[in-house]
Amino acid sequence: MIAETSPQLIIASHNAGKIKEFQQVLGTHWRVQPQADFGVTEAEETGSTFVENALIKARHACSLTGHAALADDSGLVVPALDGAPGLRSARYSGSSYEDNNTLLLNNMAALQGASRQAFYIAVVVLLRDAQDPTPLIAEGRWHGRIADAPRGKGGFGYDPIFVPEGGSLHAAELSSAEKNRMSHRAKAINSLLALAND
Repeated sequence: MIAETSPQLIIASHNAGKIKEFQQVLGTHWRVQPQADFGVTEAEETGSTFVENALIKARHACSLTGHAALADDSGLVVPALDGAPGLRSARYSGSSYEDNNTLLLNNMAALQGASRQAFYIAVVVLLRDAQDPTPLIAEGRWHGRIADAPRGKGGFGYDPIFVPEGGSLHAAELSSAEKNRMSHRAKAINSLLALAND
């Protein structure tokens, strides 16, 4: 259980899946709260890289809450599609997760073998305050491939069609504990924790 004296950390996201993962991994280190608890709206993601967008979101949350904030920008990268969905992963189809998956499968219908390789990437940024000149920045990648059809009910985003490297289960078939051991976000958070304790 987290003590009231533990430092407070605002998660600069309204994505319920991300918030849950952050709370599970970071909850023993900080008192983690989503920015919605403070009435903070989503920041406009105007950056051209994952790092820029994560910084924008973290600084936005810091400015409006007065607390340290953590943000991530993440996505799915398919090299054979010139990096798409990439920065537009959440808005790939302009609609739901299911529609994003369907669009990606359609766009990859003619691709086979190594051309179906993909990786998730997460860039995590921790700002102690809005003017923090030395933000902590960490990155994690989760390599795998895109399946031919969705499977599983867990996770979110592209998890139903993403098969992690070295396995046969889709990410959406993994338990939360299994995903938190190997995912791109878990790797980024663990790297961030190492930086924070350095």
